Amino acid sequence: MKTNLLLWCGVVVCLLVVAPRSLRGANAEPTVEDGTATLEIDTRGPSVPYSRLIFGGFLEHFGSQIYGGVFEPGSPLADAQGFRTDVVAALRELRVPIVRWPGGCFASGYHWEWGIGKHRLPTEDMAWGVVDPNTFGTDEYVQLCRLLDWQPYICNNAGNGTVAEMKSWVEYCNAREGKYADERAGNGHPQPWNVRVWSIGNENWGAHEIGYKPIEQWSPLVLEAALAMKAADPGIQLSAAALPDRKWMLPMLAQAGEHLDYISLHSYALPLHGRNDMPDYLTCIMESEGPEKLIVGAVDILEESGHRGRIKIAYDEWNLRSWHHPGFPRQAVADASNPEVQALVEARENNEIASQYTMADALFSASFYNSCLRHAADVGMANIAPLVNTRGPLHVHSRGLVRRTHFHTMAIYATELEPRVAATKVGAGPLVHGDRRVAAVDAVATVDESGQNIAVAIVNRHPDRTVACRIGVDGRPLPDGRYAAIVLAGDSPEAFNDIDHPDRVVPETTQIDCVRGTLTLPAHSLTIVKTAVTTRAR
Repeated sequence: MKTNLLLWCGVVVCLLVVAPRSLRGANAEPTVEDGTATLEIDTRGPSVPYSRLIFGGFLEHFGSQIYGGVFEPGSPLADAQGFRTDVVAALRELRVPIVRWPGGCFASGYHWEWGIGKHRLPTEDMAWGVVDPNTFGTDEYVQLCRLLDWQPYICNNAGNGTVAEMKSWVEYCNAREGKYADERAGNGHPQPWNVRVWSIGNENWGAHEIGYKPIEQWSPLVLEAALAMKAADPGIQLSAAALPDRKWMLPMLAQAGEHLDYISLHSYALPLHGRNDMPDYLTCIMESEGPEKLIVGAVDILEESGHRGRIKIAYDEWNLRSWHHPGFPRQAVADASNPEVQALVEARENNEIASQYTMADALFSASFYNSCLRHAADVGMANIAPLVNTRGPLHVHSRGLVRRTHFHTMAIYATELEPRVAATKVGAGPLVHGDRRVAAVDAVATVDESGQNIAVAIVNRHPDRTVACRIGVDGRPLPDGRYAAIVLAGDSPEAFNDIDHPDRVVPETTQIDCVRGTLTLPAHSLTIVKTAVTTRAR
């Protein structure tokens, strides 16, 4: 049985208005079959608290996410520990609550003891065909987490690792006594790191993964690993790699569900791993509703399993664009000196082409967060993949950094919303592009504990039409006047930030006029509107 968070009261009518042709994108003209939309908000009914862990991040030993990203010893921009101070300062703007590490596919070939102690040797990265220096390991990761107030989230090696290895990693991080506690103390860290959240494996359901396992092998392994890891520390929380598929998830939950706290789900809307296409804004924005469909499907399976409510969804890899890595990952060591391998590795630099990261990335991310908020009772965590470089919101280079468009979306959602999701209903006409369609407008309303203060996030997906939004709260029109607002748009739906123009797309803190209960919202925009309910309709 589904429980719908959304209770409906109040009315918002949105009219799509044609913008001047000079503001339109260069794409083929989209069509809107219905020029109205409705947004209904009820602050009087029950609201649902959401987990701030949905604003989480992910870092993998891939490209320059770690080395040359957050960690660059010897750089004039790095501190004594090797952490980039400019990167740390920028990441603080995002108020990221949790970061998953070390992978990803990398985790399925990573043995944690390679990355601790004073005498570390470089090792061959089986998944990605490079040599990892192992200078950034468990202790450096947790130190970075402490520096940035991140909760650590470690993904264990369920590929070519062992259950004993999974357990010993928990002991190294969390034990107060014993062999691994002594080893940690010998490495200069006598106090436990107290890593509370762990994952059993990464995408082990896939044939691409080191240590792929069919469900008949995966379910008993998850049970064995969960028992061993919780024997090392009964207070930890566990996720396990899963597919939103009944044939996969139900057997795993039947065998190991009582020991799990999360199911780990991944999705990237655009499959670009082999070919780095750069689709236009409308092609990208048509993907906006995919994550919510995945969430709904996973919730149905959790309901069927009997674990819904106790086990949450960890959507711990997500992004509009999948990472570009032709010829990889692999399940055997590649010769990093081979010119063919080197060419494939070099092709990953296409991930850093700045012009890819347009308002489509910003608004897809906003829609993703709206989906998580609408399903706040079931989504306990989400981690953009990655946080730095590759497809991440923060591009880091040797001389500085660039905040991509979706960086600003993350910062807005993490800092500007109220802590609970109000009963909200959105109805909008379709935005049509070819044979695909999505709702032209998406929105979610958040409230404080009292229900008095409201922050509404509204996404206008249309590339070149403004939206006239008539807002009603608790059955009454929004009073006329000026309201505090934050608007993220850009001079074009294809606008992007780069090294030469780092501030082409930035949020504007402004005031927005309400005339006859109507707000006018820019094309291709995210708008946060704040207000207070001063007179309650009863």
